[in-house]
Amino acid sequence: MKGYVLATVCAVALGVVCGTGAGFAQVPETKVAISGPGAKPGLPGWYIEGSAADPLGPMAGRGGGGGGAGRGGRGPAPPPAPDFSNAHNLGPGYNGVGPDGAPPKCEHSLVCGETNPKRMGAVNDGILRVAWKPISNWTYSYPLAVPPRAEGGGDMSGVGVDGKDNVWAWQRNEPGKPALFKFGPDHKLLFTVDPALTDQTQPFRGHGVCVNSTSGNVIAINEIGETVKEFSPDGKLIRTIGVKGHRGDWDESKGQHLLWDPVTCTYAPNGDIYIFEGHGDESPNDVDGPDPTNIVGVARVLHLDKDGKFINQWFGDVKGPGKFNNAHGSAVDPVTGDVWVGDREDHRIVVFTANGHFLRTIQMRNLICALYFDNHPGPRFGQLWLGTGMDGQVVRIDRNTGDVVEVAGGNHKGGGPGQFDEATNMSSDSKGNLWVGDTQEPRVTELSPPGR
Repeated sequence: MKGYVLATVCAVALGVVCGTGAGFAQVPETKVAISGPGAKPGLPGWYIEGSAADPLGPMAGRGGGGGGAGRGGRGPAPPPAPDFSNAHNLGPGYNGVGPDGAPPKCEHSLVCGETNPKRMGAVNDGILRVAWKPISNWTYSYPLAVPPRAEGGGDMSGVGVDGKDNVWAWQRNEPGKPALFKFGPDHKLLFTVDPALTDQTQPFRGHGVCVNSTSGNVIAINEIGETVKEFSPDGKLIRTIGVKGHRGDWDESKGQHLLWDPVTCTYAPNGDIYIFEGHGDESPNDVDGPDPTNIVGVARVLHLDKDGKFINQWFGDVKGPGKFNNAHGSAVDPVTGDVWVGDREDHRIVVFTANGHFLRTIQMRNLICALYFDNHPGPRFGQLWLGTGMDGQVVRIDRNTGDVVEVAGGNHKGGGPGQFDEATNMSSDSKGNLWVGDTQEPRVTELSPPGR
């Protein structure tokens, strides 16, 4: 007892812990590892590095569509955004879009609330991130001629490749300017889709495309506009899903077909369409509003058939098995038909069957900004790729364990050659090249495997 009292008094009086007292063993200092080997011999090692902040600042101050609100555009800076809350935005005709065109902060929902400040903004920038040491020599190039910033070009929100190696690119460009481009296998522009059909008028923030490798159809997403549009291989509008500017719930029993923050999509091998909704920290959780069509307030997966008819949907509310905070990077396994949901800020992947039955959760060390399964017949069929977003890399992961097994591109977050500011939305061609969009840069990266 005397030894205990002495040690306590010494610590309080001096602000430090004195020598060991009777009955006390000295505990060695434990340091958190900042680097380590691969999960297995021969796999990439890892290390923790600093990261530059998002060059355009936090979400509310970003220019989208060449000058409006939203992540990614490179137009004139908008006026300072108001301090959003649902109380500020509610009113006649309220549709969940704030005065600057951006969604309100995450409030009044199961997944956020005023008591959880971590749910009050976009992805944290300027933080320490896990990076992977390359063990193979992939090369990069930028062969697609898309409008640069100097010509009003916005960030590249999506890229997809069809079964003939044609490449579609979906860029956050100004209203009235082409934004959806189709390039041939020789990288030459085939045509642009009529901008009246893609409609970049506010509210608009392009966020992902998906291509049906069999039919050649392509879907382009307007995230804060709450619509996805499907086009034919020759750029004709087939259908629009959702109602522009009206965020809400899909309720088949009422014939109510609304979307809630769609962020990415994918086609299943049989042509079914999966739309993944909920942008995590940015998600507009406005469930306390007066709109009776918008009451769920959590991320979700919408499953439609090839003709856009409803099959199923399921939801996440952050915690517990089978739950997810957002559905940012998501994909369908061409081998099993399973649906992989990327829960970005929680660094985890949640796997379901094609009909939404929970299978397992895989914890990762990176942001899950993009997932892509190679669907080309051959030795790479079924390989799973991860775009780590602001962590700045594209890596291949083991579909069973989630271990990183190969690094294809990225050497620190940035906009320099071979780098990514935000690697997201990707596809591949029949030659094994990966095509990656960068939602903070107006360019598409082609990553070619060793030997090409």
